[in-house]
Amino acid sequence: MITEPHLLANQTLITAIIAGSIAQVLKVLISYLLEHSWNWSLLLQAGGMPSSHSALVAATAQSIGLNFGFGSPIFTVAVIIAIVVIYDATGIRRQAGIHAAIINRMITDLASGHPLKEEQLREVLGHTPFEAFTGTILGVATAYLFWILWK
Repeated sequence: MITEPHLLANQTLITAIIAGSIAQVLKVLISYLLEHSWNWSLLLQAGGMPSSHSALVAATAQSIGLNFGFGSPIFTVAVIIAIVVIYDATGIRRQAGIHAAIINRMITDLASGHPLKEEQLREVLGHTPFEAFTGTILGVATAYLFWILWK
């Protein structure tokens, strides 16, 4: 006999997945509004507005806080992990994107005489602080909405 709650009854997991998914869909919609063409590949790409990484970890932490208490040790762990993920998205991964942009410009300059058959590096790896903040707000709001609806 299984005494553990069913996976599909895990409000925190479902909330986090939905928040991350909403962020990915919003990337496609925002891109369409700005560029007037659909870019469905954004559904599976990192980077861009809003940050799905931030939405995912913020929804997780918020859901844990709402369900187990904001003073619980598990909430503390969730917040620390969220801070690390959001810092990584806005810091290290953002810098990797800046480096990729510089390298791509260098390749273009070198290839001006004879084109190289090199593939361009992906430049959007991380997030601006605003993108991460927006994803964080999305995650917290999604977790709160699901907490209210789940009860």
